[in-house]
Amino acid sequence: MTKHKIYSMAFAKVYPYYVDKAERKGRTKEDVDQIICWLTGYDTMGLQQQIDQGNDFETFFARAPAIHPNSSLIKGVVCGVRVEEIEDPLMQKIRYLDKLVDELAKGKAMEKILRQ
Repeated sequence: MTKHKIYSMAFAKVYPYYVDKAERKGRTKEDVDQIICWLTGYDTMGLQQQIDQGNDFETFFARAPAIHPNSSLIKGVVCGVRVEEIEDPLMQKIRYLDKLVDELAKGKAMEKILRQ
């Protein structure tokens, strides 16, 4: 079975789109960084290091210090697929991130996005 194309895509190439989507809706780069760090366990410096190194999504998530235990509470549809039903663990993490950015751009309160 071949890997999905997004696995080899550089996280640094997609990251600006996450930030742009959030900023167009009145949110900030710091908000985006906060949700990425919450999901992955990276601190701000670690996140920036991943961006600077140009790591792909597979490496980005493989090196993530700790996927947040409440990430399993992320539910909903991204690209027509329910994130909680995705069987591939890496694809599920990528879609979790997409869903969090979507929620941020829709103006959802940070406490709800971070499942607190």
